[in-house]
Amino acid sequence: MQALTVSLSLVATLAASQALKFWLAGRQARAVQAHRGAVPAPFDATVPLRAHQRAADYTLARLRFGMTTETVGAVLLLAWTLLGGLDALNTLVRDALQPRFGDLVYQLGLFAAFALIGGLIDLPLEWVRVFRIEQRFGFNRMTPKLFFTDLAKGTALSIAIGLPMMALVLWVMHATGELWWLWAWALWVGFVLLMQVIYPIWIAPWFNRFEPLADSAMAERVQALMTRCGFTAKGLFVMDGSTRSSHVNAYFGGIGKAKRVVLFDTLLARLGGREVEAVLAHELGHFHHKHVLVMTLRSFGVGLLAMALLGWLARQPAFYVGLGAPPNLQAANDALALLLFMLAAPPFLFFASPLSARWSRRAEFEADAYARSQTDGADLASALLKLHEDNGSTLTPDPVYARFYYSHPPASERLAALQA
Repeated sequence: MQALTVSLSLVATLAASQALKFWLAGRQARAVQAHRGAVPAPFDATVPLRAHQRAADYTLARLRFGMTTETVGAVLLLAWTLLGGLDALNTLVRDALQPRFGDLVYQLGLFAAFALIGGLIDLPLEWVRVFRIEQRFGFNRMTPKLFFTDLAKGTALSIAIGLPMMALVLWVMHATGELWWLWAWALWVGFVLLMQVIYPIWIAPWFNRFEPLADSAMAERVQALMTRCGFTAKGLFVMDGSTRSSHVNAYFGGIGKAKRVVLFDTLLARLGGREVEAVLAHELGHFHHKHVLVMTLRSFGVGLLAMALLGWLARQPAFYVGLGAPPNLQAANDALALLLFMLAAPPFLFFASPLSARWSRRAEFEADAYARSQTDGADLASALLKLHEDNGSTLTPDPVYARFYYSHPPASERLAALQA
């Protein structure tokens, strides 16, 4: 009876989340299509009609593709769980590895097999996204060779970093008793913080080229801004984002001695010096208001609750049976529990999306206000319009869709706040 309750809960939650996603996507599509023919009044003097229509078409194409991937994901979730896919894979890997190599190798093999199958399924979808949608709207600059090179590098990193980390987690689950979830959470927190140090220095340069900012006037402008804001970084770099996409961006990465400011070369090519300064002032606003710290602590808190829940579920036979993968009687079930939780959790967590999106939008408003206090608000407004145009962001989103999904406020709301 308990197993049936688990199965029905998953089906009901998945159906409800999919229905809500399609309803929201339909609202967004109708709103974008309805306003495609004319630039909204606040932007008609600054945004060309062709750019507005391109953003609308890009938004609609991404919506259609997103609904396709959502449908594929829902089918795969049911296939892995209630239709017995994970149980069959678990049996196959367990029979092949556990008798000869023991529980740890068997469980790592299960994770590796699951990741391999998932990667092969995702590969054609990612190819369509890059070489059909992004290519069609002029955003893609990646070649097939670079696409597969990135894939090979990502796979190598997953093996070199992911497998040892997973082995350590599985050992903790086995060796630390009923409170394993607390130790595993602490291990995860340490891993996240460690990656903040090693990623900017060792991993990111494996995929992109980072060079010191050569424009001395721009470097002085940025350094003066950081000094005014009390922010110190170990480097100011330009990243060759144009090798993969024409989208523009900038970010502050790393912690401690790994902290650095990164500007995409596409950003420098598109924005003027004062506009770049305003965009960086916005990012420094997140630093000033401690948004990154708060976000990190919140993620750690949510992770702790999730691990505590998994610690309880992993001891319930109904959890396994209800999700289509009965527990092993002659082998460890730790990897099986982790995979089932990873598969089943997203539909339930989806309904919390508006909460995190609302907090993120509020943080963006605060960062905009801080940027306006440190630079000219008109420069930030000009930069925002260019960023929206270059990233293909629609100026006419559906309000309900935006409230549910958008981590950044719509352009009209941001510009109105800047002008207030």
